[in-house]
Formats: sequence, C-alpha cells, structure tokens
Amino acid sequence: MGWIIAIIVGGVAGWLASMVMNRDASMGIFMNIIVGIIGAVIGNVLAGSLFGIQGSIQEFSITGLIIAVVGAIVLLAIVNLVQRGRVR
Repeated sequence: MGWIIAIIVGGVAGWLASMVMNRDASMGIFMNIIVGIIGAVIGNVLAGSLFGIQGSIQEFSITGLIIAVVGAIVLLAIVNLVQRGRVR
C-alpha cells in the first residue's frame, strides 16, 4: 500500500513544484510523479543532512509532502540550469 501512496504524493509534489517553477505546461502526469518521487529523495537528503528532519512519502504526512515539494523544486531548478543555462 505504501507504493500507491508514494505515487499519489509524488504526483502532487511534482505538480506543485511544476506550478512554482512555471513548467506545468511542459510536464504531464507521469513526469510529475517522477519529479515528485525523485524530489522526495533529494529533499530527504537535504533536510536530513542540514536540519535533521526526515519525511517519508510512503505514509502520508505534511512534513513528507513539504520535503518532497522542496526537493522537486530543487530538481526542476537544476533541470532549468542544464536546459537553458539559467533559472527561470
């Protein structure tokens, strides 16, 4: 059951991050899920090493969602840097 919640929360986190980074028109639901799940991993690494906070998207929590959104924003900023040479 945890993987279903991870897919749903990852999709929401990826969608929210794409709205913040103004990339919503270029991404579909599948890419939102991928960005959200990878963002959750990046967010947990950053939050865990910098602040000592851990949040899982396999069991829904607001902390896990926020960490996933922040990680997805970082991931999309890196993608923007690689694609365009600047952050939008």
